[in-house]
Amino acid sequence: MYKRQGFTLLEILVSLALVGLVLVGLNTFLFSMGELWGKSSDVRLFDQHVRAVSRFLERELRVAAWPPSVPAGTAGVTAKEVKAQSGLSGQLLTFELREGSRLLVWPKQALPDVVCSLAVRDGSGLLLLWQSRLETRFEDDPPRETTISPLVTALQYDYYDVDFKSWKTETSLRRSREGGEVYDTPQRLRLTFRHGKLTQESILTIPSAAEGLPTF
Repeated sequence: MYKRQGFTLLEILVSLALVGLVLVGLNTFLFSMGELWGKSSDVRLFDQHVRAVSRFLERELRVAAWPPSVPAGTAGVTAKEVKAQSGLSGQLLTFELREGSRLLVWPKQALPDVVCSLAVRDGSGLLLLWQSRLETRFEDDPPRETTISPLVTALQYDYYDVDFKSWKTETSLRRSREGGEVYDTPQRLRLTFRHGKLTQESILTIPSAAEGLPTF
């Protein structure tokens, strides 16, 4: 009886064709998964950046607004006219950090009692303008500038209207009804982050003047 010793040419060709189809399908799957993973990773990194910047600002504002940084019942976050290095001046949200901040890079020894302001500049993003009260030219020199996030394209201010029980968003700090050069401190900050086609808005509550020590 004849015993078969191997595969026929037709069987080998069919097998090769099937293996080729499997490999093509596998490569397509891997490339598509890689593309999806890359896009998903970009979204995750963007979201992580937004949350990290928001947490940093919330912490710094809390430190500046509550005792022992300021006496109980005193506003630690206010509007102040600031003249930036570019020569432009305007009302900016300002607060003071007694111990400074980890983002500040000093040319010499780090100093306490750092006055900080927030601003957004086209092409630069969200800036922290800062200068210590202990510097000899505090009243004369413009504050230094540190970029908090290059992805922030807009900084807006939310005010709560008690009479109408509604929020109103302003693109600049609102002048007080008392008149003069007094400006109201908003209740919230609204930051707009953009990276390519990704856009996200983050709303931060500005701590109000505390009547005593915080509970945590």
